[in-house]
Amino acid sequence: MGMKSYASSDIRNIALVGHSHCGKTALISAMLKTARMPVDNGGAVTAYDEEEIARGITMSNAVAFAEWNGKRINFIDTPGFHMFVYEARAAMVPAEAAVVVINAQTGMESVTSTVWNYAAEVNLPRILVINQADHARTASEAERDLLVEGLRERFGRQVIPVQLPIVDAQGFHGVVDLVTMEAFRYTPLGDGVGSRGPIPAELEAQSKAAHEALVELVAEGKDELMEEFFAVGTIPQEHLVQAIHEAIREDRIFPILYTSALSNVATDHLLDFIEVYVPSPHERPPIAAHTLRGTLTKASGKGSGNGASAGAAEAQGEAQSGDETGGDTILCPIDDAEPATIYVYKTLVDPFAGRISFFKVISGCIRNEALLENYSRGESERLTHIGVMQGRKLVEVAELHAGDLGVVAKLRVTQTGDTLGVKGHDLRIDAVPTPEPAMTYAIEPKSRADEDKLAPALHKLMEEDLLLRFYRDPQTNDFLLAGAGQMHIEAVVSKLRRRYHTEATLKSPKVPYRETIRAAATGHGRHKKQSGGHGQFGDCKIRLEPLARGAGFEFVNDIFGGAIPRQFVPAIEKGIQETAVRGHLAGYPMGDFRATVFDGSFHDVDSSEMAFKIAGRLAFRACMEQARPALLEPIMRVEIDIPDAAAGAVVGDLNSRRGRVQGMETQGQRAVVNAQVPLAEMLTYGTTLTSMTHGQGSFRMEMDHYDFVPSAIADKIIATSKRPVEELEE
Repeated sequence: MGMKSYASSDIRNIALVGHSHCGKTALISAMLKTARMPVDNGGAVTAYDEEEIARGITMSNAVAFAEWNGKRINFIDTPGFHMFVYEARAAMVPAEAAVVVINAQTGMESVTSTVWNYAAEVNLPRILVINQADHARTASEAERDLLVEGLRERFGRQVIPVQLPIVDAQGFHGVVDLVTMEAFRYTPLGDGVGSRGPIPAELEAQSKAAHEALVELVAEGKDELMEEFFAVGTIPQEHLVQAIHEAIREDRIFPILYTSALSNVATDHLLDFIEVYVPSPHERPPIAAHTLRGTLTKASGKGSGNGASAGAAEAQGEAQSGDETGGDTILCPIDDAEPATIYVYKTLVDPFAGRISFFKVISGCIRNEALLENYSRGESERLTHIGVMQGRKLVEVAELHAGDLGVVAKLRVTQTGDTLGVKGHDLRIDAVPTPEPAMTYAIEPKSRADEDKLAPALHKLMEEDLLLRFYRDPQTNDFLLAGAGQMHIEAVVSKLRRRYHTEATLKSPKVPYRETIRAAATGHGRHKKQSGGHGQFGDCKIRLEPLARGAGFEFVNDIFGGAIPRQFVPAIEKGIQETAVRGHLAGYPMGDFRATVFDGSFHDVDSSEMAFKIAGRLAFRACMEQARPALLEPIMRVEIDIPDAAAGAVVGDLNSRRGRVQGMETQGQRAVVNAQVPLAEMLTYGTTLTSMTHGQGSFRMEMDHYDFVPSAIADKIIATSKRPVEELEE
C-alpha cells in the first residue's frame, strides 16, 4: 500500500497565507525539498494549474505534505491575490494553524491584514514567517526592527521573534534559535539542513535580550512560570518549550521566524518549529456542528421553540430554540473513537480523473471502501481509493485518522462544504461563506458546437470554484458569467478552452438598469371586443404608488362588493406584472411600486382571464402616463487597495465616475479607499486602476443598492435603448 497512516497526535495541518508574491508556494516547495519528499519535476508542487503557472500566481487552494521526524505535516497553499483571497478563508477550516508569510522586502501588505483577520475570526493560532530574508532590507538591523515594530503595531504585542536572522557579508545564511539559544547555519541553495553551533559573537547581546523578551511574554499570566523565572532568572528549556506550545495554541503569542524559500535557508528549522509548537488536530478545541434534526421544524418558518408541532419539538430533545441552522449546536472532538465524520473543503474537477473531493477527517478513522452518508444531500457515497494529495498527484493510503487531510475521487453528489459520516449521526459543519461576485461579463460561445459544450463545462468549473456564477439575463438574454474580477473570469475562459475545448468570447455586460415610478397615479383599463359568438370583456381601475428602494412589487386587491369576481383578480395582477417586466421607458424591468386594483366591471358571458389580463395591462399603461417613470442604476460598494502615493489620483478619478468616497484608511505604505460608484462607471475600471497604480492596486466591489440615474444620463440611455414593443392587443 502507498503511504503509512498517521495518528492524530502526529499530524500538523498548516494553511500558508499572505499577500501575493510573498513566497508561499516557493516556501512549500523548499520545505518538501528539505524533507526529501519524492516530488515530480522538482518545481513548485502546489502550482500545477496551467492558468496559475501562466500568470505566476496562485488562484485556488492546493495541498501538499511532508514527512518529518515521524510526523505528517499537511500544507495548504492559498492565494494571496485580493481577488482570490476568499479561498484562504476556506483553507482555515481544515488547518490547526496559519503560517502568515511576509515578504521581507515589502513587509506588511493589505492581504496580510485580511488573512490575519480571517484567522482571528476562527481563533486560529498564527505563526509569522518573514520570507525572502536574503533581501537587503533584512541585512540592516534597524530596518528589521522597524518591520517587527510595524507587525506589532498592527497585530498586537503578542507578536514576538523566536529567531534572529544571521545576516552578514555572505547574506542571510542562518538563524539564532531564541529558545535553545544556539545558531543554525546553512549553505544557500543547499539541501535546507542547517548545522548547529554557538551564537555569533556580534549577535550575543541582541540574542540574550530577545530571549528574555520572549520568556517574559510567555510567562505572563502564568504564575508558576513567573515564580520560576524570578527564582532562577530563566525558564529551563523543557518548561519553556511546553509553555510556548501552549501560548501559541491559546493565541497568547504570535512567533516570528525567518526563512528564504529561494535559497532554501532555515526551512528545516521551520519544519521543526511546526512539528514541536503547532497544535496537533487532537489539541484543537472541538469543531462546532449542527444536528440536522432541527431542519424538520425549520421548514415551518419557525424555530422549535415557537409554534412548531409538539412532536417535532420533542424530537429535537432539549433544543436551543430557533437555532439559525436548525437543530442543536454540538461540539465534535477530533478523535478516532468518535463516529466517522468528514468535511469536504475543496473540489477539483480533473478532465481525466473526474471530481476529486478534498476532505478533513473530523472524527473516526476512514478506511478504503468506507460507505458514508452525505448528510447535506441525503445520499450515501462509497469512498474507493482514499489518498493524500501531493500537489496534483494522489498518493493512496489504506486509512486516515481523525484530523488528517485526505482526498477521494469520483464521489457522485458531494460538493464543497458538505459533511459526510456514519448513517444516523446526522450533523453539519457550517460551510465557509463565499463572497458575492464583484464583476460580471457577457459570455458568447464562438460556434454552435461551443454553445452545446459551454454550460456543461462551466457547471464543472463551478463545482470547483464556488464564487463563479453562470446564468442567463432574463432582460437581455445574454449569458452572464460572474466572478471575482477580470483576471478570474479571463482565467475561466482560458480553462474552458484548455480543459474542455470550448471557445468563448467575453463582452462587457449590459448594466442591469431598472425602472420605477416617482408619483402615484390611477388608471382605467377596459378591453372590449365583439367577434361573432363570444366577445371579450374586462374592465378594471388600478392605483400605482412608489415604494422604497428594494421593496420590489406589491399587489393589493381592494375590490368591494364583487365588482370583479375573485377568480379574475390574479389575471389583472399578471397583466400588470408582465407589462412591468418589459419596462416603460427603456425596456428595463420595473420594481419598487405597489399596484392596487380597486374597481371594475365584468360581463357574465364575455369576461375571461385573458380579457382581464389585457385590461390590467391597459390600466397599467394609462397609469404610467402620470406616474413619472424613472430609471434606476445599480450602485456598487467598492473597496480599492492602492499604494499611498496613488491616493490623490484614484480619488480624483472616482469623482469623475460619479463616485462618492466614503472614507480612506492608510496602513503603512498602503491606502484603502471605500466608495460607492455606479456600476455603469466601473465596467472598465480594472485597466484604469492598473495604469494609475502601475499594477500595484486592486479593487473589489459588490452590489449595494439601486438609485436614480441623473436625468441627462437617463435621457441618453432611453434614446439608445430598445423601447418595449407595444404588443398588439389580442
